[in-house]
Amino acid sequence: MTDNPTYEALQKRVYELEQAGSDREKSIREFDHLFFMALDLICIADIHTTAFTKVNPACMEILGFSQEELLGRSFFDFIHPDDIAPTRQVVEKKLRQGEKIINFENRYICKDGQYKWLSWVSHPSPEKGVTYAIARDITKEKTAEKALKESESRYRSLYENAQAGLARTCISDGRVLECNKKMARIFGYGDVQTFIKEYVLSENYADKGQREAFIAELKNTGKILNREVRFNRKDGSTIWVRFDTRLVPEHGYMEDVVIDITDQKKAMEERSQLQSQLQQAQKMESIGRLAGGVAHDFNNMLTVIIGYTQTALVQVDPAGNLHKNLQGVLKAAQRSADLTKQLLGFARKQIIDPRVLDLNHTVETMLNMLRRLIGEDIHLLWKPAGKLQAVKMDPSQLDQILANLCVNAKDAIAGVGKITIETDMKTFDTDYCKKNPGFSPGEFVLLAVSDDGSGMEKETVNNLFEPFFTTKDVGQGTGLGLATIYGIVKQNHGFIKVYSEPGHGTTFHIYLPCHAEKMEKKPENKTVDIPAGNGETILIVEDEKTILEMFTTMLQGMNYSILAASTPSKAMELAQKHAGKIHLLLTDVVMPEMNGRDLAGQLASLYPGLKFLFMSGYTADAIAHQGMLDEGVQFIQKPFTMKDIAVKVQHVLDGADDFKNPAELIKGN
Repeated sequence: MTDNPTYEALQKRVYELEQAGSDREKSIREFDHLFFMALDLICIADIHTTAFTKVNPACMEILGFSQEELLGRSFFDFIHPDDIAPTRQVVEKKLRQGEKIINFENRYICKDGQYKWLSWVSHPSPEKGVTYAIARDITKEKTAEKALKESESRYRSLYENAQAGLARTCISDGRVLECNKKMARIFGYGDVQTFIKEYVLSENYADKGQREAFIAELKNTGKILNREVRFNRKDGSTIWVRFDTRLVPEHGYMEDVVIDITDQKKAMEERSQLQSQLQQAQKMESIGRLAGGVAHDFNNMLTVIIGYTQTALVQVDPAGNLHKNLQGVLKAAQRSADLTKQLLGFARKQIIDPRVLDLNHTVETMLNMLRRLIGEDIHLLWKPAGKLQAVKMDPSQLDQILANLCVNAKDAIAGVGKITIETDMKTFDTDYCKKNPGFSPGEFVLLAVSDDGSGMEKETVNNLFEPFFTTKDVGQGTGLGLATIYGIVKQNHGFIKVYSEPGHGTTFHIYLPCHAEKMEKKPENKTVDIPAGNGETILIVEDEKTILEMFTTMLQGMNYSILAASTPSKAMELAQKHAGKIHLLLTDVVMPEMNGRDLAGQLASLYPGLKFLFMSGYTADAIAHQGMLDEGVQFIQKPFTMKDIAVKVQHVLDGADDFKNPAELIKGN
């Protein structure tokens, strides 16, 4: 089988043969040989009518028509309708320009209805009245070209509309060589060209030295690596981005896929903070339960120690050594009682008597006492805000907060310094609280205590409110002061924030919820002697035998008639058998068989005028909600002194209404 001549050689030879006239017969034979053997389409058409006058076998094979179906029909009859006008324009233009060889492409219709792309080389011969033409089937090339263009278009669309930044950057200097729109927008630019012109990645790392280390790693591994980096944007803000980078050393650039992860970083940080706060809250709650339980049992023991010690003090010679020794025991017991009170404060199990307070007025009444606490070398600055709303809390708790904070501030100041107490109003919305974990939405009264002392490290601040954590030397502090403040603030539905840096002092911000009721002034402390009774009958109910015996001895010494019972059932039995009047029920809150509230409710039906005084190592839901006394309830916290119980008993007997309707005791909670 004869080899098919190249397209260009065939084109050249046809032209040469047409021009040759020296050996016509030889030329015709040669032309016929090429004409019939060629695999490309060859045809001759009338130059005026454009009708085919001769076609080769390849023409019939390519188009699928027979020679009879082609001859006599116009060249333009087989052209795709959309290509007719462009073909005419090309041919006419070339003819006007005097060109003898005309090249063009168009789609030709086949007999099966399909179209094939043909690349034409045409030579018009006006003197002979014909046009010689050769065409090669380029359908596959055109299909591939179309597919390539569509692929490039899809790639370009994907590249330009990607939600990640795509870029090529120079290895040597970090310039952006090319990128998509998203890349420019990530770094704060509106268009790609300005971004490429103005922004250099290597100059905008928020943390210097990272780029060099990363490129070195890329060169060593030869792999696609990813990194999370902080960058400076056009407007000066800082963003977090993730780079997935491939090094192309042979071309001197890197290919980067860049995603803005600033929001994810913030969300992760917030989630980490919330998780840390949750863990801290759970830890504090567990410690609080432990502290409350220990304090409850310890208070019972201290009640016995304090009670018997005070009873013994009355019976011994004040000038003797025994009296002095008992005073030492009493002092140690009272200091221990203060510690348990702090533990209960942290555990939020102490009994409180909240009142509606003017915070400015309440703080002002404490200033003289606070100045005595901190000494003359430290200046106490008071900055009250105007138009401060009321808060509702126990005034004694406010005393604890300010005393503890001022003493701690004093210890943090070496020599001369300043402590500032100030108040203000603050309102936090939901959006602010989402961005600042630990804050709660609403309107709050701010109580701030600042000092210009030594300040604290972050690790110290993180552990500040844990019980028994202290930065002071051994024997200089219990580590309960700030834990107590934490418990008090939480019990009053507030929150506390600490701001401190080494060498820059410390500021405590305490936020307490606003209260709409009328303000009350802080009651003045009055000195009261130990009062005696007038023979009134008191029914004491206490399941701890030693405490029951001690109460009996103590109150009998105060001129009261005592009925003592170790269980609620024995108390009911004694009450039913007692012929005279019972004036007061003094009962523990938590006991076997039934609690003190239920016992009081049952006894109220037997003695309608009976008064009630509850006592406990810590309060229980039987007489309080979240540590707050129900209205009209009279309560005394263990441990207490002889004077405390004497004053409280007389107060109740002299007219305090324990419960306006004693029957409500049973159904009130």
